[in-house]
Amino acid sequence: MHAYLITAKPGRSSRAVRFVARWTVRALALLVMVALGAFVFPLRAARPVLNYVATRAAWVELWAASVTGIGPVGAAIGSGITDEFIREFHKARASATREETYA
Repeated sequence: MHAYLITAKPGRSSRAVRFVARWTVRALALLVMVALGAFVFPLRAARPVLNYVATRAAWVELWAASVTGIGPVGAAIGSGITDEFIREFHKARASATREETYA
């Protein structure tokens, strides 16, 4: 049973406008999803290559450190950055669970 049995049926133009609006929203949503996919897919596909390059760079740094006698600088910097990231991550996670008032 449709409500049209009691009230007036919407006109052809209003139904056409509603149809176009509905499909416009669907098309825009699809466009947003395709754009996000086009941005994320290359990053995800490049990840194994980036991991390989980073591993090779670490090996080259260790080789250069053994040849020159200078310690591996990248490892020291990288571990410091990692420690700072872990500190910030845990701080943000802990503050997200409690309510804070900002002045």
